[in-house]
Amino acid sequence: MSPPLILRLDISGTPVRWIPWQEAVCLYTREMVGWTTGDNAFTFLGGTSRASGQRSAVTVHSIIAVKHSQRGPHHTRLVPPLSNHDLFRRDGNLCMYCGREFPDYQLTRDHIVPLSQGGRDRWSNVVSACRGCNTRKGGRTPEQSNMPLLAVPYVPNWAEFLALSNRRILADQMEFLKSQFNHSNPRRALA
Repeated sequence: MSPPLILRLDISGTPVRWIPWQEAVCLYTREMVGWTTGDNAFTFLGGTSRASGQRSAVTVHSIIAVKHSQRGPHHTRLVPPLSNHDLFRRDGNLCMYCGREFPDYQLTRDHIVPLSQGGRDRWSNVVSACRGCNTRKGGRTPEQSNMPLLAVPYVPNWAEFLALSNRRILADQMEFLKSQFNHSNPRRALA
């Protein structure tokens, strides 16, 4: 099994993105890691030195903060990109009309206010819907089709987006990300 992705933070502790272990090793060897946190660390072996005869090794923590990377507006204000994969994760693979759970291939992206009525393709206007419910709703709003939503759609913050976008998150990484989730998220009140 391959090592998990490493959670890269800026120096202030704001999550930036997932990086492969190879990129993390480069950051360590260039002495760009300012601090680390988390319970997990992985040791990667390199080549053998001709001079000393010893094999090189670099220990990489699961969460690393990189020096000279300042928190910018892209971390706090950027709306994460919308994809079906991340939308279905946000909605827990549930149809937001009938409440049943479905695999990704049986879900669709439903526009609450349909595009034909001026709705936009953005997080706050889309929910996961099974094919049957999406067909039944058609080009109408939930009110027009008498199909109430089971939960309020929301725009995930960057930490929530990172959690949605990685299927192999370690417990310490998830704990770190959860500490930065939007706790006023309307979905939490309905869950």
